[in-house]
Amino acid sequence: MGDPVAAGVQTAEAGQAFAGLLGQEKAKDFLNRALAAGRIPHAYLFRGPEGVGKRLFAQRMAANLNCGRILKGTACGKCPSCRKFSSGNHPDFVTIGPEQGSIKIDRIRELIKNLSYPPYEAARRVVLLEDIHTLRREAANSLLKTLEEPPEGNLLILTVESSKMILPTIASRCQTVPFFPLRMDDTVRILMGEGLDEKTAELLARLSEGSPGRALLFRKTEMVETWEKAIAAVTDPAGDGRVGMLLQMAELIAGLKENLLPFLGLLRIWVRDGLMAAAGQGQSGARRFFEKLRAIDRAEQELARNCNRTLVCEILLFRLQEAERSQA
Repeated sequence: MGDPVAAGVQTAEAGQAFAGLLGQEKAKDFLNRALAAGRIPHAYLFRGPEGVGKRLFAQRMAANLNCGRILKGTACGKCPSCRKFSSGNHPDFVTIGPEQGSIKIDRIRELIKNLSYPPYEAARRVVLLEDIHTLRREAANSLLKTLEEPPEGNLLILTVESSKMILPTIASRCQTVPFFPLRMDDTVRILMGEGLDEKTAELLARLSEGSPGRALLFRKTEMVETWEKAIAAVTDPAGDGRVGMLLQMAELIAGLKENLLPFLGLLRIWVRDGLMAAAGQGQSGARRFFEKLRAIDRAEQELARNCNRTLVCEILLFRLQEAERSQA
């Protein structure tokens, strides 16, 4: 199932190939040992939650396999090959992902044709096939034939979310590398490295449950800003006279569309933090927080029944405001 690591890769010091990447210690150990042994399979299956580093590991694997001058076991970052990987313009690193929800047969046929030719300039071409659970059946069957008899000089790295099903025949022809949610502190460090302030990074790290990729997607939607405005609205002491503000806020929240459920997750974090802060106030104090959680649960259930989003958000905000006033 494996073939020798391409010429030019210095395997003796391959233990630091993924230095600088936070988390995923098991994946690092597994792949580092493969590099150090000097043998790489023709196909890997990176299985794990979305946004936890599968693409980054595939890119680093490709860079290390094709670096012209390995330094201390990791790609040098300065040779022509490394510079092309850094700029995202290496001709022998190919990425294929779903288009309009699926990977279609035409893309797989084109890939198979290209794999029959030698790499342009690298010792080994690396192909990253992302979200292979979106492969249509005919595309999956076509890919299966390539996995059975892969052309030399190619490494296929397939990724799939841990909760998704793929053909067992595809999984059986790959070496599976498991990926897991990152630790909270690692997720926060990654998010702060992307320019988020510590408070926002911690909040999104908790919401994303150890997935920096998901957290950054949430950040792009301005979900945190909307969450802060919603909390300000329901905790406003003058809430009785600001009905219009709550209605406008409900429209803004409903506009989050597919991110509405994660937004409810942010509200749960707010309520649970309040509950922890209020520990020791007795059952009457805790009851108000549980009323808020029930209001959020009801909103989620109503959304699952395809009720009107704006109406659901309006009712939720008024229920939260009522619980907040009874708590004051």
